[in-house]
Amino acid sequence: MPVQAAQWTEFLSCPICYNEFDENVHKPISLGCSHTVCKTCLNKLHRKACPFDQTAINTDIDVLPVNFALLQLVGAQVPDHQSIKLSNLGENKHYEIAKKCVEDLALYLKPLSGGKGVASLNQSALSRPMQRKLVTLVNCQLVEEEGRVRAMRAARSLGERTVTELILQHQNPQQLSANLWAAVRARGCQFLGPAMQEEALKLVLLALEDGSALSRKVLVLFVVQRLEPRFPQASKTSIGHVVQLLYRASCFKVTKRDEDSSLMQLKEEFRSYEALRREHDAQIVHIAMEAGLRISPEQWSSLLYGDLAHKSHMQSIIDKLQSPESFAKSVQELTIVLQRTGDPANLNRLRPHLELLANIDPNPDAVSPTWEQLENAMVAVKTVVHGLVDFIQNYSRKGHETPQPQPNSKYKTSMCRDLRQQGGCPRGTNCTFAHSQEELEKYRLRNKKINATEVLKQPGKLFQVQMEFPVQKTLFPS
Repeated sequence: MPVQAAQWTEFLSCPICYNEFDENVHKPISLGCSHTVCKTCLNKLHRKACPFDQTAINTDIDVLPVNFALLQLVGAQVPDHQSIKLSNLGENKHYEIAKKCVEDLALYLKPLSGGKGVASLNQSALSRPMQRKLVTLVNCQLVEEEGRVRAMRAARSLGERTVTELILQHQNPQQLSANLWAAVRARGCQFLGPAMQEEALKLVLLALEDGSALSRKVLVLFVVQRLEPRFPQASKTSIGHVVQLLYRASCFKVTKRDEDSSLMQLKEEFRSYEALRREHDAQIVHIAMEAGLRISPEQWSSLLYGDLAHKSHMQSIIDKLQSPESFAKSVQELTIVLQRTGDPANLNRLRPHLELLANIDPNPDAVSPTWEQLENAMVAVKTVVHGLVDFIQNYSRKGHETPQPQPNSKYKTSMCRDLRQQGGCPRGTNCTFAHSQEELEKYRLRNKKINATEVLKQPGKLFQVQMEFPVQKTLFPS
């Protein structure tokens, strides 16, 4: 009976005996299917197959190399070399270079290394999606043919995510939100804020979940009347735009009538809130992609739900909408972004490596790569990931600190209308308005201090203030 696989963050310990990997008893051995088990547990297997997915182990267990990439992360002594017998010297050379690239990449997971074989997700330059994809690559067995095919796909996936991260690094979160809603409105649709949008969708469902067929006008009127007590700003126009969003997502079966309005019936597969909401969210993500916007799962969760609890939900939607052509398109978008910014970090040098990774066949049934192709792919993915980390550490303007208001700015000096009226703000932490009385007072006080400082720095302005407010002259001694 197959064993249940461990969580991806538990990559530093054997998923069978739960002991942390070491260089003596519990040496990590990766299989062709990308599961990694300690050598002691492998030797105890009753049949020569992976205990997780039952994939046959084609290479003798004693011949399979120890995963040095994982061993170095647990602080174990890693030998300079381990002898692997391949067909010829050329293959050995390609293998060693590819293996070294994976080991170098694994060092980016070093800050994650925690106790008892579980990774502690702190202080890494890489985002969580990048970490997860890197763990997948690190667990690939390059000696086995299936392992090499998996390594190529993992390298492609890591490269594609790297492009997305670089585009995200060049975007302004505040401007991003404005551009997104502008793109949604340009298509005759609207997002009313997390709380109001949720209620509107639930009312659409209430009206149509039993299979009823209503005209758009009747449906909109029903939703508006039910919404008005809680959301006085609800209008037939705004709710009509929400219905249009669902129409674009093909959630309705439309029946045309002669000389009368068409009837809209909710398709059977969308007669639950979860299914309807997922299709609604996917349509907004699709609009963003059409507009050339790259938005992280965290940002999506904040924009559509007003929290960070829906990151996985949004990531799954993004993944589903990706196509094999998405990678190459993203590389072109990055090139345009770099031309606009002047590319101070010379990220354009990564383009040949990204194009090489984009040309890898993502199909699981792809032909096994040659050793030279494997080496080239591992060198390329190492180069682009290093380029991303270097940019984040040395050039990125995005930090975790609270944005500082500009002189004479109105940043967070008034309460957020969305939060007050709808119970949630689509911009989350990126909102330029205050979300609490404490925050409001804090920034109002800071703004006053900044304005006073600016006045003292500008003698001409000081004179103007003295002329306009002579009663306060004593506050500004000459």
